[in-house]
Amino acid sequence: MSSPAPTPPTPVDDPLARERSHLAESRAALRAMREDAESLDISDVTANWVNAQILERQIGERIKALADLSHTPLFFGRLDYLHAPGAETAEGAEGERPRPEAAYQTLHIGRRHVHDHDGDPMVIDWRAPVSQPFYRASKKNPMDVALRRRFGYTGGDLTAYEDEHLSDPTDASGAAATSKLLQQEIERPRVGPMRDIVATIQPEQDEIVRAGLGGTVCVQGGPGTGKTAVGLHRVAYLLYAHRERLARTGTLVIGPNRSFLHYIEQVLPALGELTVKQATVDDLVSGYVEVRGTDDATAAVIKGDARMAEVLRRAVHSHVTMPTEPVVVVRGSRRWRVPAYELEDIVRELLERGIRYGAAREALPQRIAHAVLVQMERSGEAPDDRVQDAVARNAAVKAAVKQVWPPVDPAKLVLRLLTDADFLAVHADGVLTEDEQKTILWAKPVRSVKSAKWAPADAVLIDEVTDLVQRTHSLGHVVLDEAQDLSPMQYRAVGRRCTTGSATVLGDLAQGTTPWATRSWDEALAHLGKPDGVIEELTAGFRVPTDVITYASRLLPHIAPGLTPVASVRENPGFFDVRPVSETTQVIASCEELLRHEGSTGLIAADARVPALAEALTAAGIGYLAPGEETTRETRLTLVPASLAKGLEYDYVVLDEPRAVVDGEPDERTGLRRLYVALTRAVSGLIVTHAAPLPPQLS
Repeated sequence: MSSPAPTPPTPVDDPLARERSHLAESRAALRAMREDAESLDISDVTANWVNAQILERQIGERIKALADLSHTPLFFGRLDYLHAPGAETAEGAEGERPRPEAAYQTLHIGRRHVHDHDGDPMVIDWRAPVSQPFYRASKKNPMDVALRRRFGYTGGDLTAYEDEHLSDPTDASGAAATSKLLQQEIERPRVGPMRDIVATIQPEQDEIVRAGLGGTVCVQGGPGTGKTAVGLHRVAYLLYAHRERLARTGTLVIGPNRSFLHYIEQVLPALGELTVKQATVDDLVSGYVEVRGTDDATAAVIKGDARMAEVLRRAVHSHVTMPTEPVVVVRGSRRWRVPAYELEDIVRELLERGIRYGAAREALPQRIAHAVLVQMERSGEAPDDRVQDAVARNAAVKAAVKQVWPPVDPAKLVLRLLTDADFLAVHADGVLTEDEQKTILWAKPVRSVKSAKWAPADAVLIDEVTDLVQRTHSLGHVVLDEAQDLSPMQYRAVGRRCTTGSATVLGDLAQGTTPWATRSWDEALAHLGKPDGVIEELTAGFRVPTDVITYASRLLPHIAPGLTPVASVRENPGFFDVRPVSETTQVIASCEELLRHEGSTGLIAADARVPALAEALTAAGIGYLAPGEETTRETRLTLVPASLAKGLEYDYVVLDEPRAVVDGEPDERTGLRRLYVALTRAVSGLIVTHAAPLPPQLS
């Protein structure tokens, strides 16, 4: 029996073969790391079943994080340093000892750290300090890097590389404005959910990604500038740099709708982060009442106005009444009397402190008990804390607290404000006009909280009252995407979730499509409770082709005057065509034309036209998906109502009837903003079809 032929040695003069060999060895090392985690025996190290469950969950998360995704490159770049990075530049997060990569001059950069059986690094996490020059080094500032190498992949196979000799003044290979491999990665067809941009992060994006945890950052970014990806990669970086702190306090990504969250949900797991929660603003405030109704735009704007916070504060504290009778506490044969004027002083002090209604109500019986204890001590007794607690639980004290500082049910209070004109008038006096009060009052009486048809804006008001009564739990970091569509009261609801933490706010003022859309980021940060937040602007467009963004930017003077247009850095101008049509079959034919290309296709239309287009697609035998459903190789067309297009992207887009998109909104500016969103969803090509005349702003 013949022995297997030996593996041919890797040619010394073949860099691509050497890199492929390193990739194979790194994948084998990652498998070994995963097997080590799977083989851990915790039976002898856990004191009880609670510890065992916690440790099992942590090991399970570790095993998931070490998964080798076959179609995802394990590393995407390499740095050759002129000198081995010093320990001061290679220290890990939160005081970890210097990392082993500090002793190496050649480092492969990837999505996660991989080491061999001796603990020597084979792939360095992109978030490590020694990886930073991969994103920021340049000819002008090489950052001690001799060579930066980018890798090209087809599927999971390494197929190409590209070198930049940053420290060699005689070499011009790194002088090109944009890397060819970087361009190819940006233009790679999109099938399935949103993917990470870890291989293509640009210097201005990296500065935002690596900004410190202590401060809030607001990113104004036009279509295709990568603001969503920057926000998600910032979360991944912060979890790396401050893992213990954020493990205690938590992180949250807030998006505009479930379709959007489904689209982005695979980005963080691909970067090895599995614990970040996602929610919409409606999810944050959904635990109080069932939302079954809607407001007209005028009422929703008033309910979302920051002035409502003052109306609610007044209404909550109106329940406090000054005591008119003394409190008499009987203990044994003794009677202890706290006069009404002393009780009033206690109540006024609690009000002046500005603490939450519920916290003050909990403090009141202890304050009354303390006044009793002072009398006991004056009479020669020596009461201790147990006596004070007993007095605080005394029936007379409890009765006084209930009368002076009664409990407040947030939903019932908001219901009363919206149904009782006199109650609203008292607490909105000088805050809302009479017409505004009439606008938000419900026309029909409601029997109970459960029978009320609550609107989304009402749930936000209830959340505000809930926080006035009892402090909302604060997270360590919150990412708020598509923030331009939030009302001031919604900003306050998000801000309550990060009062002791920080936030990353992402949005584009030109894409605000709600009647209460954000007018300026300074105002937004103030409502969020982060007035000192830093505002950054991204203007380089990496996704939308030049011809498409140029066409869409014709709308900017009408929807966001003064905003800097996005400048596409794409070398490929993309495919762009405006086509007059006379019947729906021509729209479907445009979809069929684009489906001949590789990648995803979106058919975006005014919401009212979606049913007719769905029927036409079915008649033509073309399968299609709804927004949020994952595209596959077999079904690559998504039928998208214009109202759900925000934040999504497709390789090719057919935009049906721009005039109908504009007319589908309550006012022209909002309609033009909706159209701007729809026009900028394409990565490689856009066909605009229309039977009606185009909006004149596009001429």
